[in-house]
Amino acid sequence: MAGFSLIEVMVAVLVLGMGLLGFALLQTMSVRFTQSASQRTQATNLAYDMLDQVRVNRLAVGQYVGNYTATVAGAACQPDGTVTPAKYRGVWECRLGKALGAGATANVALNAGQVTVSVTWGDERWNDSDGDGTVSAAESNQTFVTVTRL
Repeated sequence: MAGFSLIEVMVAVLVLGMGLLGFALLQTMSVRFTQSASQRTQATNLAYDMLDQVRVNRLAVGQYVGNYTATVAGAACQPDGTVTPAKYRGVWECRLGKALGAGATANVALNAGQVTVSVTWGDERWNDSDGDGTVSAAESNQTFVTVTRL
């Protein structure tokens, strides 16, 4: 026995191939979860930014209440130096769109001195309800909700 037989070489290549496929899947999942975590971080930062703005301008808190729809372009995306709730709303919607995509939405609600900010965005990389490794747009929404008392 001076060398390897063809069978031994083929088995070694098969084992190596399976290991490399496993590593590729690991890398793919790592990228998926890292991107999803980044979006959750962006949603958290945006929600806390809105809460900070509401706390700073408590007398006008009612002007921040309502639904927000992400935008990615337009005049509102270019702040002009004036700070009003309406201007802030436009800039915040642009930041929402740039951070979480054009389909992102948010809601700010006020109830008896309690402010609730919820941010919803599409994350096709995350949900896999049936466990088969595929996701659909219908099941891909993620939501971050935070509540504070003024």
